[in-house]
Amino acid sequence: MEPIQLTVAMTHYDQMTDLVTGKVQPEGIRLRCLDFKVEEIFYRFELFREWEVSEMSMATYISLVSRGDTSMVGIPVFPSRVFRHSSFYVRSGEINAPQELEGKKIGVPEWAMTAAIYARALMNHEWGVPLESVEWFQAGVNQAGRTEKVPLALRNGLRLTPVAGRNLDEMLLSGDIDAIISAHAPTSFERNDPRIARLLPNTLDIEMEYATRTGIVPIMHLMVIKRETVETYPWVLRNLFTAFDEARARSVARLAVAPAGPASRVPLLWIDEALRRTKEAFGGNAFPYGVEENRATLEAFAEWSFEQGVAHRLVKLDELFPPEVGAAFKI
Repeated sequence: MEPIQLTVAMTHYDQMTDLVTGKVQPEGIRLRCLDFKVEEIFYRFELFREWEVSEMSMATYISLVSRGDTSMVGIPVFPSRVFRHSSFYVRSGEINAPQELEGKKIGVPEWAMTAAIYARALMNHEWGVPLESVEWFQAGVNQAGRTEKVPLALRNGLRLTPVAGRNLDEMLLSGDIDAIISAHAPTSFERNDPRIARLLPNTLDIEMEYATRTGIVPIMHLMVIKRETVETYPWVLRNLFTAFDEARARSVARLAVAPAGPASRVPLLWIDEALRRTKEAFGGNAFPYGVEENRATLEAFAEWSFEQGVAHRLVKLDELFPPEVGAAFKI
């Protein structure tokens, strides 16, 4: 049987390299790989479904599922994981501890953004800041005109005001808001403007303690496949998962030996220290794929998404990922 051809759009992460180059090939499938910025991937797939397999925002996916959209099927492949303790920006010297966010005015580029869900969960569950005590504003970080991409179901007294004609960076500088939560840094911060600072400037130890205590390593993105493709070829789910996981394992193995020998294999300094700390905290694998391997993170995210009005109801994990990729066979 000739392999079927599927097109996949995803950012070229290192853990995807061997799929992109063809060194790893899913059984029975010939992949055509497209590499765009995630913003373009999300926009084009959500609106137009231009390819069969796509990287997608966790927040968008859980919102769609919670509203009964079954047009895509999740694969528990998580190419992007980032802690969000460092995503809070404030005016220098005005807010000096996370607890001081209570009662403040805070801007987000989108309420239904994965990074913002994790950041607000830190406020609420780690720092004791009630989300309803905050006056929330939504606008682009550095450009005016950004809007929400999915409908919200805000509850519990949450107050969100869209701002059409301004951006959050200028609002923070002018004093109209007190803080920004954003995955992308404000332009003023990137230009080393002394008026703007991170609320928590050195987060590595805080993030490691949080991860080891809670078991949560924030998942930003996942891979999805169009349901019509799955219905036509049910076997593609497991075969794709297996190939993605093999490519991930090869990437981890490459990086594990990166500092060895007379030359560095990656263009980063102190990679050996990062690898040592990762191995210490996670046994060397901070990016596992699969449902059971990520249950603590996925269940927490589902609860927080509903709590914050991104998901319209509490979504169960078996609604996000089918059983074909939720369990592994044993020999």
